[in-house]
Amino acid sequence: MGRLDLGDVVLRRMQEKDIEYVKNLVKEGCEGSENRLILYLITRPLALLMLATLSSILRFVLHSFVLAFIIPVFVLIIYLKLTIPRSVGILGSSKPYWDYVGSSYQADTEPELPNPHSGRAKQTPNQEKTRRRKKAKEKITEREQVDEDDLKERARVAGEVWVAESDGEIMGCVARDGWSRDGVCRICRLVVQCWYRREGLGRLLVQGLESKVKQSGIYRVYAHVPFPSKVGQAFFRRLGYRLQGETSGIEGEEEDDYEEPEKGWMGFPLTKVFVKDL
Repeated sequence: MGRLDLGDVVLRRMQEKDIEYVKNLVKEGCEGSENRLILYLITRPLALLMLATLSSILRFVLHSFVLAFIIPVFVLIIYLKLTIPRSVGILGSSKPYWDYVGSSYQADTEPELPNPHSGRAKQTPNQEKTRRRKKAKEKITEREQVDEDDLKERARVAGEVWVAESDGEIMGCVARDGWSRDGVCRICRLVVQCWYRREGLGRLLVQGLESKVKQSGIYRVYAHVPFPSKVGQAFFRRLGYRLQGETSGIEGEEEDDYEEPEKGWMGFPLTKVFVKDL
């Protein structure tokens, strides 16, 4: 596969016709993170102490050291597998799930995110763009027509999902949570299809979203990164983000530089919070 030409990439809001593909993309991107989170949680000292205590009790009941060791670990892994997606959803989101329909509401009317590389590529004719948008409008579902007010509220709470598309293929996405404070927004998910990693696509998605929110008066962006993800932490540092609590010497910065990390089983943190002032 040849190198990706970033100039051919279009950054647009996720539409309803994209939902299933984006859900599969996010699921694929979450699989490795979820397993690393589970390993991280069950190897915390308090968790190990609890497992050792349960194993000791079961050993007297089952009279088998192997079963007494395996059963608590197996049950805990199953429990975490079932509860992490519901309690975390898109990492950094306080909602138990991500409302994709709300995130896609009226997405076809949103302008594309700026792509600094697009000047090098052949532009899509305006006629073609108009045809695509008209086609998307024709696919408004009956549910949207009936529950317009409900969808508006869901869209406000759900936030936004933006996708990177080239030649009709969605190669990655970035999600902004609906939660916000004045002048602040949160990036809660960034996923790039495995075939297109290390091509600059993740950087393009984040920087495009930063440009958009800055125009709307946002001055600070938080990014929640899965706790064990060294690659994710290094990625955001390269983009100018710093770990929450690290100061750049500005007086008074520590007081307002706080964002609650996501917490999971027994209160263990699931994310590290990175912050960038635009």
